Amino acid sequence: MHDNLNEKLNALKKELDQIPIENIEAKNHINSLIQEIEDLNANSAEDKSFIINKIKQSVTNFETEHPRATAILNDIMVTLSNIGI
Repeated sequence: MHDNLNEKLNALKKELDQIPIENIEAKNHINSLIQEIEDLNANSAEDKSFIINKIKQSVTNFETEHPRATAILNDIMVTLSNIGI
């Protein structure tokens, strides 16, 4: 996977560590997204577009409570788009 995307995923993981444990639902959701993004290479090309929709929905859900995670997710979405996903 591209270095730029890996850097953004690492930044998201660090941000995830900052989310309080009380917000376990958000942490689990973001962890799941990270795993799906990391697994993109295993999916066929037509299956990859689903992740953009999931990220868009997550951005909408988290933009108020977790603005830094949302910004990183936006960056990831742009990066995925730039690499053809």
